[in-house]
Amino acid sequence: MTDERDPLQRAALVYNPIKVDRKKLRARVEKASKDAGWRHPLFYETTPEDLGQDATARALREGVDAVLVAGGDGTVRAVAEALIESRVPLTIVPSGTGNLLARNLDLPLADPDAVIGGTFAGQIREIDIGMATLTRPDGTAEEHAFVVMAGIGLDAAMIANTRAQLKKTVGWVAYVDGAARSLPNAKPFRAMYELDGGRLHSAKVHSMLFANCGALPAGIELVPDASITDGLLDVALIQPTGLLGWAGVWRKVWWDNSVLRRTRAGRRIVERRRDSSVHYLRGVAIEAGVEGAHPVELDGDEFGEAARIRCRVLPGALLVALPRA
Repeated sequence: MTDERDPLQRAALVYNPIKVDRKKLRARVEKASKDAGWRHPLFYETTPEDLGQDATARALREGVDAVLVAGGDGTVRAVAEALIESRVPLTIVPSGTGNLLARNLDLPLADPDAVIGGTFAGQIREIDIGMATLTRPDGTAEEHAFVVMAGIGLDAAMIANTRAQLKKTVGWVAYVDGAARSLPNAKPFRAMYELDGGRLHSAKVHSMLFANCGALPAGIELVPDASITDGLLDVALIQPTGLLGWAGVWRKVWWDNSVLRRTRAGRRIVERRRDSSVHYLRGVAIEAGVEGAHPVELDGDEFGEAARIRCRVLPGALLVALPRA
């Protein structure tokens, strides 16, 4: 899908000042706007109180024709949430630790000029976006978007236990430390879930992951069949049994998903193997109630605890601008 651009159009940049070199980034966007014959862009910085939703809403009220976002995965999530159904395209300038949506879109992570240029002369693509309704232990509920993945259980505890300073120093590898700090206290919990309004199922899990897309850094395919354009959510139930079970999870995620599945012979091996450490489901909506209350994460950000979570997909609800190459 492509569109014809009015030369009097204007772009807005929403950026996290902690994650970027604001002077260089603003200069790049100004130059690209000028070269394309667009008006001078608008600039909005995120704050601890506004992760990007309010800034994006202000940009939309100004009538902008494109929004660029630069920051971590949480900033991308917040800006994308504000753009749902607006039909204003989003350009993701990779700037954070994981750059998860950028990776799943195969964006050039080290070429910001190419990515920025896609705003003005690239291709526009429709992608799905996920919505998660979180029911708190007191019964109150709230809904938030996610562009990559939502999770309840150990994955959210791992993120909570990841040290911010280490994350700044070594990037996404800091999550390994978070996992090591979370595993000793990890306990399975009972989840009752219903997929696409079907019958009720029960499972004992350490985590439930709801994926709009599934690629992680270092070539790891956490949810290998997840697609950002198929109108479906892929669900992973992480349910190891003992230490050998955790070895099975690692083998499934790293070796089976990320190595073997790359070849036809490898896929045949994976299909024959019986392994219950990770169980995959797929549908348009899933609702799960959990025993007690457990931590929740959306696109790598902590979102407190929930006793129930409902995730659904909005097919093609977000437009993204991509470099033509």
